[in-house]
Amino acid sequence: MRFTRFIPLAASIALMLAAGFALPGIWAFLLFLLGASLAVIGLYDLCQPLHSVRRNYPVIGRIRWLFEDIRPAIRQYLIESDHERTPFSRSQRSLVYARAKNEISDRAFGTLVDVYANGYEFIAHSTQPVPVADPADFRVRIGGDDCSQPYLASIFNISAMSFGALSANAIRALNKGARMGGFAHDTGEGSISPYHREFGGDLIWEIGSGYFGCRTPDGGFDPVRFAEQAVDPQIRMIEIKISQGAKPGKGGILPAEKITAEIAATRGIPMGEDCISPARHRAFSTPIELVHFIAELRRLSGGKPVGFKLCVGQPWEFMGIVKAMLQTGILPDYIVVDGGEGGTGAAPLEFTDHLGMPMRESLLFVHNTLVGAGLRHKIKLGAAGKIVSAFDIATAMALGADWTNAGRGFMFAIGCIQSLSCHSNRCPVGVATQDPTRQRALVVPDKATRVFNYHRNTLKALSEMIAAAGLDHPGRLGPHHLVRRVSLTEIRLFSQLHIFLDEGELLAGASNRDFYGSAWQLARAESFELAP
Repeated sequence: MRFTRFIPLAASIALMLAAGFALPGIWAFLLFLLGASLAVIGLYDLCQPLHSVRRNYPVIGRIRWLFEDIRPAIRQYLIESDHERTPFSRSQRSLVYARAKNEISDRAFGTLVDVYANGYEFIAHSTQPVPVADPADFRVRIGGDDCSQPYLASIFNISAMSFGALSANAIRALNKGARMGGFAHDTGEGSISPYHREFGGDLIWEIGSGYFGCRTPDGGFDPVRFAEQAVDPQIRMIEIKISQGAKPGKGGILPAEKITAEIAATRGIPMGEDCISPARHRAFSTPIELVHFIAELRRLSGGKPVGFKLCVGQPWEFMGIVKAMLQTGILPDYIVVDGGEGGTGAAPLEFTDHLGMPMRESLLFVHNTLVGAGLRHKIKLGAAGKIVSAFDIATAMALGADWTNAGRGFMFAIGCIQSLSCHSNRCPVGVATQDPTRQRALVVPDKATRVFNYHRNTLKALSEMIAAAGLDHPGRLGPHHLVRRVSLTEIRLFSQLHIFLDEGELLAGASNRDFYGSAWQLARAESFELAP
C-alpha cells in the first residue's frame, strides 16, 4: 500500500503508452497528449525539491492547491451563513446591492437575528413618532472660526480610497455618483487623479505621509504645489492622514504591479517599484507642530476646512494634540476617527487583526476628550469603520459623530463581490485593479447611478428609523437612544454602558475618571512622548 500514492503517475504513463500504440488515430492522439502531459507533470513533481506534498503525491498532490484557490469562493457562496461577517456578511452585502440597484430591500416573515444573543443592539422607538424628514436635509456645516470657506457636508460620504488601489473606472463611478447625490468623495492619500476631476464631484483631498500631489523630489511637503491644487473649487476640504485603521503606523502600500504611468504621474513617484508611504510625517514631529501645519494648510488653501484622520492608538498622544490646541489656540475644523476594523487594499495580517482601536471606542474617546477639554462644540467629528447600513450610521452618530464615511459599502455599490483579491491586481469585477481588460467590466454610468441610489436609499432608511424614534434629524441621536443586550436577561442603554465626560472636566486636572484623568496627565503638547 505504500506505493498507492504513485498510482496517478503510473496511470498517466500507462495512458500515454496505450494511446501510443493506437496512433495516428485522432482520439489516440488526444489521449496520448493528455497522458504525456500528466506524466511530465508527475515526474517533475517527483523530482522538485520545494513542495513535500507534490513530491510524495505526484499529479494528485496538485489538487490541494486547487482547493486552496477555490476555498474562499466556495465558503462565501455555499457555506457561510447570512450573518457570518468575513469581513461583511451576506446579509450586509445583499442590503447594499439591493439599495444600489433601487430594488426592494424589505424582508418577509421576521428577523433572522437572535435578539436574545449577547451583543444584540437596537434603537428604542418612541410612542410618538414624527413625520419622516427629508434626507436631503441631513447635512452638517464643517468649518470653524478660522475657516472662510465652510462646507455643508452630507452625513454619509465616501471614505478615502486612492486611485491606484481602485481602478480609473471605479474612481469615475464613485465621483459621478457623489456629484449626482451631492455628497463628498475622499481622494485617499494617492492624490487627485484626472478621474477624480472628470465629473466634478465634491472632493476631500487627503494628504498622507507621502505628500502625493504636493511632494518635493525627495518626498517632503511642497507648499507651492499644495497651494496650486488646493485652491481648485472642486476640493472642498483638506484632510491630513495621520494613521489608517487597517494598518496604523504602517503607511500606505501600493504594489509595483499596480503602478501605471498615470498613477506615477498623479503621485509623483517612479515606476517599477512598490510605492510605500512613510510610517510618519516629515512636516511635523510634535503636537504643536501638527496644529501649526493645520493652520498653514488652511492658509495655503484659501481658508478651506482642514482636519486630520487617525486611528487612535496611545491615548496620551491624541490628548497631547488636544493640549496643543489649547496652548496655541489653533483648532482643526474636523477630525475623522478611523476604526481598527477599517478596510485596506494590502496590509500585513498582524496589522489588520491586532493593531488599532476599534471605531466605537476610538470615537467615544475622541468625543470625550474634546468635551473634557471644552472644545467639542468647535470641532466636527467624522467616523469610519464598517459602516454600510442606516443603523451603522445611527450608531456612530449616537456615540458622538457628526457624520460618517463608508469605503467598502460604496465598493459593493459599484460591484465589489468581496473576493478578497484587492492586493493581487486581479479583481474579478474591475474595482481594485489597474488591468485595463479587467476594469472595462465596470461600466461607469450604470455604477455611478448605483452609488447615487445606495446613498439616497440608505439615508431614506435612516430618516424612517429616526422618525420612529421621535427625531427629525440624526444629529439629535444620543447614547440613550441605543440599547444593547449584555446578557440573556439584561439590556442596557449605551448611556449606561459608556463613560461620558462633562464639559471642561479635563481642564485644570479636575477629572476623577481613572483612565481619562491619568492619560491627560501623561499627555504633552510639546511631544508625543510621555510626560516625565
